Amino acid sequence: MTGVTALAHVTTALPSERHVDGEKQQRNSRRAPEMVSGMFEQRDREALRAKYREERDKRIRPDGSDQYIAPTGRFAHWKDDPYTPWVEREPITEHVTLAMVGGGFAGLCVGARLRDAGIDDFRIIESGGDFGGVWYWNRYPGAMCDTAAMIYLPLLEETGYMPSMKYAFGPEIFEHARRIGRHYSLYDKAVFSTQVTSLTWDDDGKHWVVATDRGDRITAKYVAAGTGPLDRPKLPGIPGLETFAGHSFHTSRWDYGYTGGTPEGAPMTKLAGKRVGIIGTGASGVQCVPPLGRDAQELFVFQRTPSTVDERNNRPIDPEWFKTLGPGWQKEWLVNFVTLQTGGFTDVDYVDDGHTDLGKRIRDRWVEINGGRVPEEFDPAAFAKAYQDVDDEKTEEIRRRVDAIVTDPETAARLKAWYGLLCKRPCFHDEYLQTFNRPNVHLVDTDGKGVERIDEAGVWAAGVHYDLDCIIYASGFEFGRDYTSSGALEIIGRDGLALAKKWADGMETFQGMYTRGFPNLFIVGFRQGLGFPINVTSNYTEASLTLAAVVTHAEQVGAGEVETSEDAERAWVEAIESAPVGFIGGAECTPGFYNNEGRPESRAHRLSMTPHPMGPAGFLSYIDEWRTSGRFEGLEFRP
Repeated sequence: MTGVTALAHVTTALPSERHVDGEKQQRNSRRAPEMVSGMFEQRDREALRAKYREERDKRIRPDGSDQYIAPTGRFAHWKDDPYTPWVEREPITEHVTLAMVGGGFAGLCVGARLRDAGIDDFRIIESGGDFGGVWYWNRYPGAMCDTAAMIYLPLLEETGYMPSMKYAFGPEIFEHARRIGRHYSLYDKAVFSTQVTSLTWDDDGKHWVVATDRGDRITAKYVAAGTGPLDRPKLPGIPGLETFAGHSFHTSRWDYGYTGGTPEGAPMTKLAGKRVGIIGTGASGVQCVPPLGRDAQELFVFQRTPSTVDERNNRPIDPEWFKTLGPGWQKEWLVNFVTLQTGGFTDVDYVDDGHTDLGKRIRDRWVEINGGRVPEEFDPAAFAKAYQDVDDEKTEEIRRRVDAIVTDPETAARLKAWYGLLCKRPCFHDEYLQTFNRPNVHLVDTDGKGVERIDEAGVWAAGVHYDLDCIIYASGFEFGRDYTSSGALEIIGRDGLALAKKWADGMETFQGMYTRGFPNLFIVGFRQGLGFPINVTSNYTEASLTLAAVVTHAEQVGAGEVETSEDAERAWVEAIESAPVGFIGGAECTPGFYNNEGRPESRAHRLSMTPHPMGPAGFLSYIDEWRTSGRFEGLEFRP
């Protein structure tokens, strides 16, 4: 999320009152330390902007996102499942009311809400060997959620589960996915280790034909696609990648057979005599560097762009306190979170973390600039100043945190991020920076250039060769494919129209869920709705409630097809396209998947990455009223 999207959120989440009560403002605000705020006002902000642009320009590449490649050739097996053995089975031939593609939290939420609605004739088809989605695949040491578990883990009230920590680790999250499956008896509805290859609408039969890599032929009146944004690993297109003679793997296919240890944190004893290199310092790299530094003989961290790494302050959840939470607490927490993160006011901050802190600071600074009042009309210039002032102060706090933790000044200098906080995914960790104080851990900073090449013995970076026994790729996933890129799920709608063709110039939907020409299809994701940076699983929670309500209504009225109207889809897309753009931060943002890898923003990228301008709090209110009203404006129910 860039400052542009933050603007869209904040401006739609402001309180209705025009004068802000000082006591309320203080209760909701955790101000920047006075030392940082006061001293930073004396800095030359133009010099900081120039520094940001200088660092950005080092990293601009003409190939943009094409710099990454899919695992093919000798790496093709990384797409395979290392956790569940492949077992041959007979093809399935059946008809169901609804087929769900994906068994991550999207599929689990849909299955749960269908059960709640009394709809039991459905099938969940999942490529992994169990429920969990990204948490089935991501079992690297130190994996954890970046959003507080109280709002990230869905269906906590329904399953009666209390997270152990404010930020849960991967094994606990994976187990919660399985818990949902057991609680709602979804294992009886699941087909695992099966990849859906295509969805094709049969207009005569008024149903979808679901094809899989197992030769299944499943027909379904409705289909829902919830494949998630992080399902396919990608590799950096480094010359010589395939020539390395040592061991290598991607973080999402962690090889504990080579490293030793377990996802639960047991020491990786087999690394005791190994020289290990890790390429990538985003969220996955930040999380697995500490255990690697603890266990490897030598660890070399190859860095192109440092992440912002703020304090996480993880801690156990008190069971006695948890018992005091009343019915409906999780929805209340979610609304509270998005309200504060996007600039609104509440009497208490339930989550109280770095996400809500930034939103509150920006909001309070903007109110301060306006003399303690919310102005009658929105002033973009005033908001831009508030946003930029707070962002500068917060990023300076994070850079000073590096100095306070990392003992070697040169290493500390190279770990500092020089870009706006929301240009890239903000990271939070209590051990990452400390790991660079270990004598066996070496930061290899490439000054924005990245690794030069790889040979059979190791890695070349900044003109130096590093002999390695193992290379670990923390290079992330193919993000933002939107069913349009090579390898994406093929969806063919009415009259043979491919979804990839319809969306070639940008994703066109109503509510991010329905698209004209594809009746009875539900897209269960985060685009054009609440939005990715808020809390991914909240999108699935809301979408599943909406899907269940729509399907229930369609069945009650005897509809054969449910489809968005042309007018509703056009209006939704136009609202997204008309949201403010190019307003804050973009010019100095370092390349990343939030900003199309530094390339000029295309219509397709904008429609993919921009949430609806009503903002998440506004969207939550809107969608709740929309699905409970029984009117379902914007949808057509046909015989």
